[in-house]
Amino acid sequence: MPSDRRPGESVPGQVPPEAAAVLASGLPVGSDPAERDRQTSLVGAAEAVVTGSDSDRGARAALPGVLSDVPVAVLVIDQTAGTVTYANTAAIELAGNVGLPVPVDAWGAAAGLTDLSSAPLAESSSPLSLVAAGRPVIGEAVRLSPRRSSDEGRAAAAAEEPDQVLWVTGFPLSQDGSEQRLSLVVFLQIDEPNADDDPEAQLQALRERAVVATDIAFTITDPRREDDPLVWVNPSFSRISGYSYEESVGRNCRFLQGPATDPDSVDQLRKALQGQQPVTTTLLNYRKDGTAFWNQLSITPVFDGEGELVSFVGVQTDVTERVRVEDDRRAAFAAEQAARRDAEQAHAAADAARVQAERAQSRLALMAEATSTLSATLDMDDLLGRLASLCVPLLADWVFVTLVDEHGVVYGTESRHRDGRAAELQELAELHVGNLPETSPTRRSLTSSEPVLQAEVTDEWTARVFPTERTSELFRSLGGASVLTVPLVARRRMLGAMAMVKADQRSPFSTEDVELARDLSRRAAMAMDNVRLYQQEHSVAETLQRSLLPELPTIPGITAAAQYLSASSSADVGGDFYDMLQLPDGSVGIAIGDVVGHDVTAAAAMGHLRGLLRACAWDAGEGDPGEILGRVDRLVQGLHVAPMATMVYGRVVRPTGPGEPWQMQLANAGHPPLLLRHVDGTVEVLDGITGLLIGVDATHARASRSVGLPPGSTLVAYTDGLIERPGEDLDQGLASLVTRLSVAPVDASPVELCVHAVGPHPDRRDDVAVIAVRFA
Repeated sequence: MPSDRRPGESVPGQVPPEAAAVLASGLPVGSDPAERDRQTSLVGAAEAVVTGSDSDRGARAALPGVLSDVPVAVLVIDQTAGTVTYANTAAIELAGNVGLPVPVDAWGAAAGLTDLSSAPLAESSSPLSLVAAGRPVIGEAVRLSPRRSSDEGRAAAAAEEPDQVLWVTGFPLSQDGSEQRLSLVVFLQIDEPNADDDPEAQLQALRERAVVATDIAFTITDPRREDDPLVWVNPSFSRISGYSYEESVGRNCRFLQGPATDPDSVDQLRKALQGQQPVTTTLLNYRKDGTAFWNQLSITPVFDGEGELVSFVGVQTDVTERVRVEDDRRAAFAAEQAARRDAEQAHAAADAARVQAERAQSRLALMAEATSTLSATLDMDDLLGRLASLCVPLLADWVFVTLVDEHGVVYGTESRHRDGRAAELQELAELHVGNLPETSPTRRSLTSSEPVLQAEVTDEWTARVFPTERTSELFRSLGGASVLTVPLVARRRMLGAMAMVKADQRSPFSTEDVELARDLSRRAAMAMDNVRLYQQEHSVAETLQRSLLPELPTIPGITAAAQYLSASSSADVGGDFYDMLQLPDGSVGIAIGDVVGHDVTAAAAMGHLRGLLRACAWDAGEGDPGEILGRVDRLVQGLHVAPMATMVYGRVVRPTGPGEPWQMQLANAGHPPLLLRHVDGTVEVLDGITGLLIGVDATHARASRSVGLPPGSTLVAYTDGLIERPGEDLDQGLASLVTRLSVAPVDASPVELCVHAVGPHPDRRDDVAVIAVRFA
């Protein structure tokens, strides 16, 4: 805690959580007169707020300020009503979101709490009942068996979950005579001891494991004394920090800080305490042996019944493992430890080595984050935005990325300033980037493929690099005291350059920053080139896909439209196709299909398959569609043209007279059924006919179905990418498609029906082909 913490204006509604601190310390209540007096004063301070005129303010607003996110389950019990009135996040996970207030036994039944012999707590003298009666519970083991929960749904969901052993401690928050009598209960999860041990040994083992499980450090300071010293710490604080109780009490908490502790975080903490406000932050602290650890710290001010600040309560947790980036941070931490051992011979050298190791640790963490962040996208704009975010504000006050094509011509930029300033950056890009002078650091990096460091920016340098009055003015306005540019080169290809700028002349770029920026630029350039190659492959694949799809012919009496939507996967090409052709006898062939696979091979196989279908349909004349699909199947397997595929083929014959329907013979090879949208907007599923996929059994006989197509109706054919959704079966997907087509306007054109079929938010996990054919 900062040294200049002083009492100020009182903040009402803050519950003193020292009772929780006493409880978590594992000390028995009333065992020693001095200790009993101290705990009584703490409980009195709690009562002064919790039993105020607004009890909900105390039990539900202030206590969560310290206890809501601690990794132990905490309950507040109203002794008078015998009900649970508050449960923190961990307690809700035990019993589910039980509506509060709720009787103590009902809460225990909902959680599935039993004694160690598996008898329900309500049938015994349970620790919850004792605490509800105002009696302290120093420590008692209970069993958590969710499958015994009184909530049938919770019990069924937890049928396979193993039991857990919890260590229960409880303490009254209110003294006799208080208007509202409250108690606090804490549950700690511990491992169950060996069942072969005798009962006394099991109980002792439970107690020992409960102490080990208490990994939360509690501290109390007295702001009424000079320098706001510690007046009490629990054993977990000593275990985490390495400082004993005697070495800690009487000192301000700043002795945990060190050379790499963030001054901004310390300043934020100091301001919160000066304002008598609760605060939560994470600081880099140091143990007694000099090792660094990340300390998540929550501090809450405590006021007496008169509203006077009497103490600060801190809840601290060692979160080093959560903060540390695994491999890189462990390596940097080992380097730091080695530096500390070598520095025993010279204190000054030790300080320098420690700072250097911590700086290396931060840079290793940055490189690890850069690798994972930049490789997680295949969109160039997103990648450049991520790169800018990595640089600003961690490495520079603003950054400017210039992209060039294979001929060295600038074609794009990306910029970021810690204060926004987007309009000024955009203007600088428009006025300067297209005419970079030879003296420009960006131009020099593009030409030499080497970093350029301008540690100190002078007026003369600015005039050379920004020759126009406006660009020079913009650079000064954005803040330029030190500039470092690095080339973006990958696979011997120049992709651009990145300029990082610092506005504070007191911390210019150094030669160490050059190596860091060079490393970052290599990773960024490789990610950028991967995106370039992906987009190039994607463009080729999509061009191939669309070249294999036909242009729909113009046929009298028929209006048709089709839409193809590629998947957003890495393939972006597949075997979906549609077709419509006018046959020699005047009939019309309509087909849609899907070759198994999502790659260029599947797309090529689709082209072969579509060609075979066209040849067989053209040659068959008035042949039955089922026989045509059978012939295609035999050719596919005989010529090894494609793997398995689904397909629908229909032959449509014109009506015999005015007002008569068109007639269609339809055959299906394992494909989703076609849909017929009538003139009134209703949608009919043309099911009832199916067959094996193409490529399974060449001898399979395929049947056909006759379907009448009334004038004005629209036939809709599609591939399975339109009806497959994660977590849904095909029937659900088909029903959703029917609904989308049904709600379209009655007079919707085939083009509009294709749009309605695809929907506003396509899944994009698979390619989609859809064709809509309207018959006049």
